[in-house]
Amino acid sequence: MRRKRSGDSRRFSWRRTPAAAVLARVAGSVGVALILLGAVPGPGPGPGPAHPQAQLSTEPGAESGTQHELGMAARAFDGERALAHAKAMVDMGPRPLGSAALEENRVYIEEALRSYRLLPARDPFTAATPIGEVEMANIITTVPAANGETEGQVIVLSGHFDTKLFEGVDFVGANDGASSAGILLELARVLAEHPASMPVRIVFFDGEEAVVQWTAEDSTYGSRHMVAELQAGGTLGEIGALILLDMIGDADLGIEREGNSSPWLTEIIWNTAAEIGHGREFPNAMRAIEDDHIPFVRAGVAAVDLIDFDYGRSNRYWHSPFDTFDKLSASSLEAVGETVLTSLPKIAARLASQ
Repeated sequence: MRRKRSGDSRRFSWRRTPAAAVLARVAGSVGVALILLGAVPGPGPGPGPAHPQAQLSTEPGAESGTQHELGMAARAFDGERALAHAKAMVDMGPRPLGSAALEENRVYIEEALRSYRLLPARDPFTAATPIGEVEMANIITTVPAANGETEGQVIVLSGHFDTKLFEGVDFVGANDGASSAGILLELARVLAEHPASMPVRIVFFDGEEAVVQWTAEDSTYGSRHMVAELQAGGTLGEIGALILLDMIGDADLGIEREGNSSPWLTEIIWNTAAEIGHGREFPNAMRAIEDDHIPFVRAGVAAVDLIDFDYGRSNRYWHSPFDTFDKLSASSLEAVGETVLTSLPKIAARLASQ
């Protein structure tokens, strides 16, 4: 079994944060971040069995409303940068657990974060999988609040960067892996230049994908590890809210409300999307998805999953060789980035009022 090297990043400690302020403007860049769903593909281009999910609502999606003026952070978000990050990851090829390409992906994320003067930290762990023990590592960075604060309650932005292991299939995970990691990197760049009112922790989860078939034990390895680690350290309560980004780069984007997510957090994000003109990308239909947010929800953390689980006709691009870079769109990534950044002050205000 291949064991990944830990690299030269610091090992993660939930309370260890950069001492220096992170506010420098960085020229140039790329960005793509993560997110998560696992299942075994059926024969041919079909998607195979999905995770357990609730019946779709028939409520029509909201049309784009009157666009409110975007704040500085949202205006700074560049979908082309996020798309370029995704392209860089796709060009690495398949990035399943234990692969040299996945380690290359980790190093890429860490170097991008350093270019924004953020300090990446690896959180390595050994995962017990159906094919034996596998070394994995989440990547975490903290963007200080506008007042320089790094301690106390935080908002977490997260997604996965691994791709599902398929023998004999060239699965590069453009949408399912690269898009989430790419957008997280662009969000990190923007927040480093335009900090939020409270600290934002950005987490790239390893091991979201099932190794064999999606079960509670064979999936979400990185998020389950993080919850267990924070519970053991008594610091899980520092997470005020968690936003998970997964499969958010589809050129034909439609992110439905996710049935397992925290209602108040969902309302803030969908209302914000409608206010700034992205109601079409955030329709009001609903379905339930199992993803990296579930371990946090079960542990009592407010969390929301932003995922478009209608990728191609009948979801045929999901977990297939058709999940390629040409299916992604900078405008879709921009719609999500602008919505998340515009939602952050409202989420922070809600947390401050509790």
